[in-house]
Amino acid sequence: MKRAVTIAPVSYPLTAPFRISRGVKTAADVVVVTVSDGDHVGRGESVPYARYGETSDSVIAQLAPAARALEDGALDGAALALLTAGAARNALDCALWDLRAKREATSVAALTGLIVPPSLITAVTVSLDAPEAMAAAARAVADAPLIKVKLSADDPAARLRAVAGAAPLARLIVDPNEGWDFATLKGLQPLLSDLNIALIEQPLPADADAALDGYDPPYPICADESVHVAADLAALRGRYRAVNLKLDKSGGLTEAIALLTQAKALGFTLMTGCMVASSLAIAPALHLAGACDFADLDGPWWIARDHPGGCRVASGRLTAPAPGFWGDGISAQGLWL
Repeated sequence: MKRAVTIAPVSYPLTAPFRISRGVKTAADVVVVTVSDGDHVGRGESVPYARYGETSDSVIAQLAPAARALEDGALDGAALALLTAGAARNALDCALWDLRAKREATSVAALTGLIVPPSLITAVTVSLDAPEAMAAAARAVADAPLIKVKLSADDPAARLRAVAGAAPLARLIVDPNEGWDFATLKGLQPLLSDLNIALIEQPLPADADAALDGYDPPYPICADESVHVAADLAALRGRYRAVNLKLDKSGGLTEAIALLTQAKALGFTLMTGCMVASSLAIAPALHLAGACDFADLDGPWWIARDHPGGCRVASGRLTAPAPGFWGDGISAQGLWL
């Protein structure tokens, strides 16, 4: 069956700068793929990840051969096989899942057997800034049950104390984005042990996480950049107790489901994460979130204007998109900007 494919870069301005240890962004730059069979349209969105040398232009270039294959009549699997794990494959894979659900008048949840919760607790992010600014940001979301704290190696203790003091009832996910060394991590253990810590996410660079072998602090350390696909999991045992599933790393929902299944079998604590993106990127991730212990899916909360009918985030709770938004057989006409 031949399909028509369109690929387009989209930029969503943010409501405030989003800072992490690697830099700052003021817009979410994404790539949107649409696939049509003439009667139905499937959509997928991904975020090119600069950490892996991805840009909107490079992702669009990677997608071109797979798009041509679909337009020439290739099966879904054959087209996806032309792509490796990453943002390009994620956008196409999610578009194909959406198209299949619409074509078969069913839902991705029914096709996968995964339960999509109507609402769930999501981490809301306090981005890296001066301690006083981070305290103010935390105070504004102090009613959220779970707060993610972006940190660097620059005085993380002061920033952690500022956030914890401003939101004393929230559990904290501490995320240095590979910005610490092992000495910093170990040196912060007394403070971290006194705080209400849910996870420490990817404290060390992925190529330096052998230092975590045998390290057993009283809070789970979660792999993010160290895990992309299911084949990565074996090397993580003994270093991490939790893993973060992100569609842009795994290359789409298909591989993320395999990662979810194997990580669960190996006993890892699971989190579903995201990049800063619209609800079109979050809707597929919700299919993972129902099977995970934590969700960090506040990406749309950061953008100034999301899709009508998309996710809503309030008081640290994420509400699923309206019926027909993504991944089911209800027409999405009228829901898109």
